[in-house]
Amino acid sequence: MSDVLSAPLVVEFPFTRSLGPVQSAFLTGLRERTVLGVRTDDGTVLVPPVEYDPVTANELGDLVEVAPTGTVTTWAWNPSPRRDQPLDTPFAWVLVRLDGAGTALLHVLDAPGPDAVRTGMRVRIRWAATRTGAITDIACFEPYEGEPGPTEPAPHSGEFTDPVTGIVAPACLDYVHTPGRAQSAYIKALEERRTVGERCPACRKVYVPPRGACPTCGVATAEQVEVGPRGTVTTFCIVNIKAKNLDIEVPYVYAHIALDGADLALHGRIAGIPYDQVRMGLRVEPVWSEGARHVDHYRPTGEPDADYDTYKELV
Repeated sequence: MSDVLSAPLVVEFPFTRSLGPVQSAFLTGLRERTVLGVRTDDGTVLVPPVEYDPVTANELGDLVEVAPTGTVTTWAWNPSPRRDQPLDTPFAWVLVRLDGAGTALLHVLDAPGPDAVRTGMRVRIRWAATRTGAITDIACFEPYEGEPGPTEPAPHSGEFTDPVTGIVAPACLDYVHTPGRAQSAYIKALEERRTVGERCPACRKVYVPPRGACPTCGVATAEQVEVGPRGTVTTFCIVNIKAKNLDIEVPYVYAHIALDGADLALHGRIAGIPYDQVRMGLRVEPVWSEGARHVDHYRPTGEPDADYDTYKELV
């Protein structure tokens, strides 16, 4: 058997959100080296603050300032920091209840080793040299042997000059993907501009892309079956929002396509036809990317539309 494929894969989704008055005050406060919490209906001070009471669901706005010192309530040692984590040397993930707060804040503790960390130890904030109005304005926590801060937080208006009104949260999953025997064979067939699936020995359904096992019967699959290249649009959506780093003008159509001989529809873009003329039952064929081993899009074949009964089980 040929070698199984393996490649790095990065899935990213930078999430942009606007901030309400409570979150805006909290993040702007961090920029100004001030930690704010919010008082709930029962008097508990939440840090980080939230906009609605988790018990009563009432809107919250009674902001208070808590101390930059606190106590570790629990922790876990991280011996091998990953890229873009707060510190590039081994550190502890910690929950810290700041003095004056009733809840704990998740962050990192800069410590020489796990033997130097314990539940109940006193810590304080180490502020970042450059602050922009984000949780990273707290560079980390560090051990602290000084006097505790006040247990009763001070009222705060939440008003600052040039408040932070929005943030971008970069979500990223960076890993090495190994597709396995079945999907490796599928990818290698694409190099030859062929599409192959695998047939279940029990129910005889052909799955594309193959999964190595039948999702219905739970038995292993090994018999390769070439399908397509033509197929039928079973359902579709019109995309009106342009994706970052994707050079396709909107609107365009993304569809489920049941290739001839397959019992599972796969995803594909539809082109070569006005977006408002795409329809269920439309017969399509692949257009391969030049110099690449994947289908760029599907286009109409000119055949009559498929009867609904021929693909209704794949919708």
